Amino acid sequence: MNNPFTLSFGKKPVQFISRITQTNEIVENFKADVPSNQIYMLTGVRGSGKTVLMTTIANMLREEENWIVLELNPERDLLQSLAAKLYSIPQMHHIFVKSKLDVSALGIGVSIEDAVPVADIESALDLMLDELQKAKKRLLITVDEVTNSAYIKIFASAFQIFLRRDYPVFLLMTGLYENLYDLQNDKALTFLYRAPKMLLEPLNFTAVKKQYMDIFALDGQQAEQMAWLTKGYPFAFQVLGYLYWENREKKSLEDILPEYDQYLEEYVYSKIWSEMSELDKKIVFEMAVSGETKIKSIRERLNMKSEQFSVYRDRLKRKGVVCSEQYGYLALALPRFDEFVKTYYI
Repeated sequence: MNNPFTLSFGKKPVQFISRITQTNEIVENFKADVPSNQIYMLTGVRGSGKTVLMTTIANMLREEENWIVLELNPERDLLQSLAAKLYSIPQMHHIFVKSKLDVSALGIGVSIEDAVPVADIESALDLMLDELQKAKKRLLITVDEVTNSAYIKIFASAFQIFLRRDYPVFLLMTGLYENLYDLQNDKALTFLYRAPKMLLEPLNFTAVKKQYMDIFALDGQQAEQMAWLTKGYPFAFQVLGYLYWENREKKSLEDILPEYDQYLEEYVYSKIWSEMSELDKKIVFEMAVSGETKIKSIRERLNMKSEQFSVYRDRLKRKGVVCSEQYGYLALALPRFDEFVKTYYI
């Protein structure tokens, strides 16, 4: 049997732990007769499973007869891509031709006799979505790793118009918190403030433990030790499972920790660290070295005022670096990040 774990980002692993609550919330809302939200933003630290969750939801809706699911590349002209992909769906292509929708002037399809070509992309999409609505179809658009780019802003502004016209269109986007924050705070896109931003929390500890028990036939104590080493971080769950699968007959769990640390560093931690400010790093270093978790003690060690510390604490929480499950306390959220920090902080 091949290794059931993967080290590839964005690819749905053979073995993964589903986020049942979040998945059901989005799917049930999108499928409702009168959806309360037609946009969701999935955010979290790198490796938190944003793309996997988006893919899971897309695949579930793709199986529904009245749904069309299209994935768009955020680095390209999204409106042009959307029109081209909609037109290329055989069922929709037939409907568009029958309704004499000529978009050949946009480089899509061929000219239609006795039809006036539509030369504006938003006008073309307006007509396409009108036909989609008449056909009683719903359209889910997914965009992975969005940023506040020109293409995204143009697309989001057009999508707002589609919503105002009550078209059955739905949008699922993923992105790092700071990128989504910038997008939502763009003066031209204030409607995105109302879009739910779903922060992906750590995986359920019991679910992680059970997966390891089932896959490796481990006893509860061994599986629990592995689960603790991941801290519920999805990428760590994959890395540790991958390495243990490859070395289970020749190395102990303790023996593979250096390689585990190396994968986490090279794939994720170095990038996270490079994006942190000097004061962010100073706070995290103090937590890593001292092992202190009481916020007041950390702040006093750094000689920081409460108001100043709160700003950096909240930013580190949004980045997924720290967590505060108990009032007045703060902990490093990522597995063995303290070991990484103690080695690389200069």
